[in-house]
Amino acid sequence: MTDDKPALGTRGSLRRRLRRFAVRAVRRSRLLPATMPDRLGQDDELAGSALRESVMVYFPDTRESLYQLRQWYGPLAKLHERHPLVVVFQDSRTARVAAAESGLRCLTIARYGTLDALLARSEVKLAIYVNHSPQNFANLRFLSLVHVHLSHGDGDKGVNVSNQLKAYDFNFVAGQAGIDRAARYTMLYDAPARTIAIGRPQLDFAAPARSDAGPGALPTVLYAPTWEGGQPSMAYSSVATHGEAIVGALLASGQCRVVYRPHPLTGVTDDAVGVADLRVRELIDKAAAGGHRVDVGSDFSVAAAESDLLICDVSAVAVDYLPSGKPLIVTTPADARVVAAETRLLRTVPRLTAADAPGVAELVAEQLSVDPGRRQRLDLVEYYVGDTTPGVATKRFVEACERVMDVRDRAWADVRGRGPAGP
Repeated sequence: MTDDKPALGTRGSLRRRLRRFAVRAVRRSRLLPATMPDRLGQDDELAGSALRESVMVYFPDTRESLYQLRQWYGPLAKLHERHPLVVVFQDSRTARVAAAESGLRCLTIARYGTLDALLARSEVKLAIYVNHSPQNFANLRFLSLVHVHLSHGDGDKGVNVSNQLKAYDFNFVAGQAGIDRAARYTMLYDAPARTIAIGRPQLDFAAPARSDAGPGALPTVLYAPTWEGGQPSMAYSSVATHGEAIVGALLASGQCRVVYRPHPLTGVTDDAVGVADLRVRELIDKAAAGGHRVDVGSDFSVAAAESDLLICDVSAVAVDYLPSGKPLIVTTPADARVVAAETRLLRTVPRLTAADAPGVAELVAEQLSVDPGRRQRLDLVEYYVGDTTPGVATKRFVEACERVMDVRDRAWADVRGRGPAGP
């Protein structure tokens, strides 16, 4: 029996090596689902090293969710000028794309132990998150960091008052509306103390407003619905309930040019929404000769700058469009299970139910010609997004990061001063 043990151990070791080789081969192949991190990390080359940056952006998701990070490239680059920054991924494919697009240093770390050892040897102070991915918790356990949630949009969706806010030391929001929203709807959460209004730095990097299209040009209506969400309470999308009626009525009116801009995740969790999205695209494609188009490639700010009116769902695009001063219409979710906040913006702008969607052309004509709610909308801009003077929000973002790093330094010095934990 004693003589067999080394052989058994060798065979077990060989099986483990073969299994690791097989897993790695699948990850390097095209067989791995795009929504699953490939975990092809740089762990071996990072062994024994330290991170030289003081800020870490943690993004454990795949390329399909990269839109959440993209809108922060500009502000993060400005932060990097003052405080070196690294973006940490679990998916090497996503890291390569982000590195090429952003110019920031991007690392893929596959093993939790690698991250643990790196942070133990480094002086990273601030961890930033742009979503509520469950995988964020792999990084949230580290005590030496101050953890800040930025989100990737600041609208009236239920996710912005989620109980998940409590996982982070601080949450950065656009304006006082974000603080009030969290204070009202997030139970047992000290919103004034832990939520910081920084404005909307993305607007500093937005496309400039277009020049006048000239006399006789048709106004452009941008229809930019959100995705269907991962659960019934978050089903804000109008694609399956309003989409065909909205686009069909606008095309039939002949009074506007229609741009359809679906959310990148449309149809991911609900096949019926995916089918409805295809039907809306077909309507647009058939009418393309009239200048109507589907927009899936540009930044939202580009589409917004080229439009004269926005139709959207309850989402952050309504807030981002608000400073333009142009009219917007927000759909009313058809599913009674959807959790909808009662907010000043949603009380101010016209709402469109599924039943009223076939008559949307008349509503659009009124908003474009009269725009009865313009004054009230403009009064909401500061409340929702703060000072929109170019550069102000980005400056507030960088300064807020510096303030929470100072808080971290004092708190971490205090923790270390207490010595080892007791029994």
